[in-house]
Amino acid sequence: MMTVYFDNAATTAVRREAADAAYRVMTEQYGNPSSTHTMGREAKKLLDEARRSVADAIGAKEQSVYFTSGGTEADNWAVEVLARLTFRRGKHVITTAVEHDAIRQPLQRLASQGWEITSLEPDENGRITAEDFARALRPDTAFATVMLVNNETGAVNPISELARIIRGNGYGTLLHTDAVQALCKVPFSVRTLGADMISLSSRKIHGPKGAGALYAAPGLNLTPLILGGGQERGLRSGTEALPALVGFGTAAALGHAEMKQSIAHMRRICALIEQGIRERLPEAVILSPGDAPHILSLSLPGYKSEVLMNCLEADGIFVSKSSACKKGGRSHVLEAMKLPARVIDGAIRVSVSKFSTPQEAEFFIERLRAAADRLVRV
Repeated sequence: MMTVYFDNAATTAVRREAADAAYRVMTEQYGNPSSTHTMGREAKKLLDEARRSVADAIGAKEQSVYFTSGGTEADNWAVEVLARLTFRRGKHVITTAVEHDAIRQPLQRLASQGWEITSLEPDENGRITAEDFARALRPDTAFATVMLVNNETGAVNPISELARIIRGNGYGTLLHTDAVQALCKVPFSVRTLGADMISLSSRKIHGPKGAGALYAAPGLNLTPLILGGGQERGLRSGTEALPALVGFGTAAALGHAEMKQSIAHMRRICALIEQGIRERLPEAVILSPGDAPHILSLSLPGYKSEVLMNCLEADGIFVSKSSACKKGGRSHVLEAMKLPARVIDGAIRVSVSKFSTPQEAEFFIERLRAAADRLVRV
């Protein structure tokens, strides 16, 4: 039976080159980067090379990239740092109703401490508009955090325009963006985005799990989230997960070099799926605006997404209903888009990768049609 993995927005297969690099570090170059002997110095060199590769992928200086355990830690750290840096200016934050829980929950904690959180609603395509952001901005807006690519719909937000609005008003507001779903998929650089802090993840770009990064613009006075051994220039203590980070650097370098071809390929696979859905499942509703090349959210109103997923899994096809981090309950992203309950309840997210094939797309459409024919609508 064919196995079709269409849940790449949740995590990706580690590409062979990254796995090989990580394995070499685990078995041959396993020194501690903080040790001063030869093996430690060799490990430090590998760590520096990995940091340089990640920095190059976003057009940053390597001194501005700090390694983390993943995108969630990077998001949490960004909110913590921004709150500490800016609370004297004001205690107002702008965010969106479609952020990942790695942002939503730290902001909920700030709200319990007296911060005022303005959560912008998306438009019908799932995007945040620059006009709404400009209206929400105030002299006491300490910082804003708006994701670049939504993990459920693939909608791309106008981060560079938001940065220009902030610079234009002179309030000194700082801007963070969660770019986990954008790295090596939606072209950007720190210069073109204009954000002060950017969160990244390895496992979304065919790198190992357990590795991520936070970019901080030069001049930001970061404070540590984890104390102890003084790693990451004293800002993120704990012995670095060198195998995962070297794998991350390898994946970032290759993903950046191959990005143009990968984007074209993923768009072609998503286009094949969307065309097949429109032709063979006319009752389906396409929810994604087509911004990101790898995410296609769709719904079969009247069906239950969990039941559809179970039917597809029985055929060796793996998709998700929303964020893989969300256990049960309706998608807060689709609810924020004010979609009907029947549409939300029948929604599934298809997310492809550079390794997805037209044959997999055809098999998915065929089996989804079969599942819809077999199931009873409610």
